[in-house]
Amino acid sequence: MSSERPDMRISDAERERVVAQLNDAVAEGRLTLSEFEERVDGVLRSRTFAEIEPYVGDLPVRTPATAPDLLPIRNRSSSLKRQGRWTVPRRIAITTRSGAVKLDFTEAVFLQHEVQIDIESRSSSIDLVLPAGASADVDQIDNHASSVKTKVPAVYDAAGQGVVFRINGELRSSSVRVRYQRRFWWWRW
Repeated sequence: MSSERPDMRISDAERERVVAQLNDAVAEGRLTLSEFEERVDGVLRSRTFAEIEPYVGDLPVRTPATAPDLLPIRNRSSSLKRQGRWTVPRRIAITTRSGAVKLDFTEAVFLQHEVQIDIESRSSSIDLVLPAGASADVDQIDNHASSVKTKVPAVYDAAGQGVVFRINGELRSSSVRVRYQRRFWWWRW
């Protein structure tokens, strides 16, 4: 665990990451259970980055995987659905012909505060389910015999709230629906 200032105090979240790193080391066979217990006890008592270093200094450091900058989605005469936990890139390009695309962002991981979605759609439907608190800008969509329905606040109405979705592109005989997740008792859709 490295920091520019070893005397800087460590947060609870950073302590939890170190414990997770130790847990991975046990699972890989790098530490015994007694070593693990001893190190976790020391990590939980540590107050600065310098105090943490002896407990993880001999373990390999993993660099987290990064999401690509652009996620291209191509769909022809098909139904495509993305839901659950997934990392959202800065930009998504949706190209669809005679198909249906549903992107559910409710459990997604966002690495940035703003997501740009570029749409090129012909005779298709696109359903975007945003996380709670998100806002969307759909004013840059060019409609030709199409419909755009949004049930989330516009970016200029909910400034500074959650993730901002900037949606633009061209629709021909298509529909775009931007909404939050619907709930009824334990059902979600």
